[in-house]
Amino acid sequence: MVKISADSACDLAPHLLTDYKISIIPLTVVVGEQDYIDGKEIQPSDIFNYVDGEGKTCKTAAINIHQYHTYFAELTSQQCPVIHVSLGSGFSSCYQNAVLAAQSFPDVYVIDSQSLSTGAGLLALEAAIMAKRGFAPEKICQGLKEIVSKTEGSFVIDRLDYLYHGGRCSALALQGSKLLNVKPCIEVLNGRMIVGKKFRGSFEKAVRRYIADKLAERDDIDLKRIYLTHAACSPQTVELVKTEILKHAEFKEIIVSEAGSTIAAHCGPNTLGIFFQRI
Repeated sequence: MVKISADSACDLAPHLLTDYKISIIPLTVVVGEQDYIDGKEIQPSDIFNYVDGEGKTCKTAAINIHQYHTYFAELTSQQCPVIHVSLGSGFSSCYQNAVLAAQSFPDVYVIDSQSLSTGAGLLALEAAIMAKRGFAPEKICQGLKEIVSKTEGSFVIDRLDYLYHGGRCSALALQGSKLLNVKPCIEVLNGRMIVGKKFRGSFEKAVRRYIADKLAERDDIDLKRIYLTHAACSPQTVELVKTEILKHAEFKEIIVSEAGSTIAAHCGPNTLGIFFQRI
């Protein structure tokens, strides 16, 4: 049996991790000079309190080589091959560090998701499904690399100040979004983040238009499943988006996940995105 693993930034819901036996290694969130383990010592709500309530800056730190080496040593002690799906190499040094650590183990395979959040989670779940079906690790890796090129992901952000403090947004873009009440769509493309369309008005109006823009009148979407991932969105907003998704594309499954601390530290509250595969 092949063991599947991912970084905590994959944002898969706990029940999926349990059901598919996916192991997770956490990134670190740095608040001031204090380090916290993502998902164990800090949650997104804590980050929002630190930033909005106390004016602190939160950053994230990649998993280092030693941490990966210790983690892989534990997983391989179970005498089974390991496939680790990493946060995209364009967003973090996690992938490079994992590859270096994996060189000490003959049966550890590292996949560059070229994505973040459930863009990586999508790959981890597909890997787990293939592992359950008895596929060999080389066959799973081949399948994942094909899926990487077909994965489409994006998200709408209500506030750009978190991206600005994380160095991923200019001061000019930040001020412009505030003055014009713009909600930008950030697209994950070729392993990088780029700014797509900008939606004006309330967050609810923005996500309606965003879903239509991404899903309407398309015949190249794999309708097997779609991942709806959000940071501190209201249940009403999540239900609205689920309804809007099904208006435009009849997905067999909508998987809802809450963004973990790593992603939340960069995007802030009221962020919502979708990830799916193209045919």
